[in-house]
Amino acid sequence: MARKTLSMLLILVIPALACAHVVSGNVAEVRIVSDDGNPFATYRTYPRVSQGADYFYLEAVKGNRYSIQVTNRSARRIGAVIAVDGRNIISGKKSDLKPDERMYSIGPYETSSFEGWRTGLERTNRFYFTESSDSYAEKVFADGSAMGTVAVAVYSEKVSEAPLCSQKSSRMDGPAAAGGVPSAPRDSAPSSRIEQKKERAAGTGFGETTYSPARIVSFDPEQAPANKIILKYEWRSELCRKGIVSCGPKNRFWPGDSQFAPIPKDFNG
Repeated sequence: MARKTLSMLLILVIPALACAHVVSGNVAEVRIVSDDGNPFATYRTYPRVSQGADYFYLEAVKGNRYSIQVTNRSARRIGAVIAVDGRNIISGKKSDLKPDERMYSIGPYETSSFEGWRTGLERTNRFYFTESSDSYAEKVFADGSAMGTVAVAVYSEKVSEAPLCSQKSSRMDGPAAAGGVPSAPRDSAPSSRIEQKKERAAGTGFGETTYSPARIVSFDPEQAPANKIILKYEWRSELCRKGIVSCGPKNRFWPGDSQFAPIPKDFNG
């Protein structure tokens, strides 16, 4: 069943970044990148119940805007269903990362960058890290069921072009988010929300409007995802508490970067 997906008019080709910050699968790579071009640090994790996905922790920086970069490593078009805090970033609807959801199409060996919630064919509203109470999912939908996550399910395009006559073709009839989308002042600065003493869980806000042209294309996805990547983003303090990153005073018995005894400056031997 051919579906309608969104294809970015301007495809950004991004050079490969450091492997430590690349979330990679067989078909696609995902990076979470700040506006200064640097990727946020990620850490691989292996939960007991993986549900056929690759899982990572990501260090969020409060107030920072970010983009989700998806690279197609295959010779076929792919469709990417992307959910932030459990909400589809095109429709705003609750996402289960299924093939019948709205998705972006990415050409063979191309990279696309998605910087916000799509509120029309020519505009998005920026992603930025904030407290969960200020997040788009919580403020608009009262939905905290997948707070603090960026999830990407990648579907390869079906090779066969034969129509499925027993099913009706689905269509995307209009802009991605139709109702219930709050307006955001262009000059609103998310950094003003940082000055709170009590640190709450991380979430993604609904930031300023940006120009982001897209067009509707036909895409017939496979029913099973080729890749599913789940990133759980946390403040550094929470990653420290969970032991994901090393924080606090250094253990004097644990080796540091130097593996050998230092040579005194006045040694002449």
